[in-house]
Amino acid sequence: MLWFSVWTVLVLATMVGAFAVGRDLWRKARALLDELGRASEVFGELAVQAAALADAAASLEAVRAARDPFADPVAARRARATIHGRRAQRRSAREERNRATTESWGRFTH
Repeated sequence: MLWFSVWTVLVLATMVGAFAVGRDLWRKARALLDELGRASEVFGELAVQAAALADAAASLEAVRAARDPFADPVAARRARATIHGRRAQRRSAREERNRATTESWGRFTH
């Protein structure tokens, strides 16, 4: 009679444990399926946005091809000369400011 009670308790405890593990597994499986559904929706939205960005990139490529600075070498040389001219003007203005500052310091120190 004692062994019958021990085995009965063991079998019942095993069944209760199996029920608890099964219920936990079922809840986790449902949560996983819910997350997979949400991931599917997000992936769909991402695909739509990627298509929109691809279209925008294609239109940008057309604009970039029209504004290519190396398409016309004469225009590129002209733009380069303009940039160098502005740089030389800024350099001479900076040198003039530095010279004026140095002279003003010289008046205070001598």
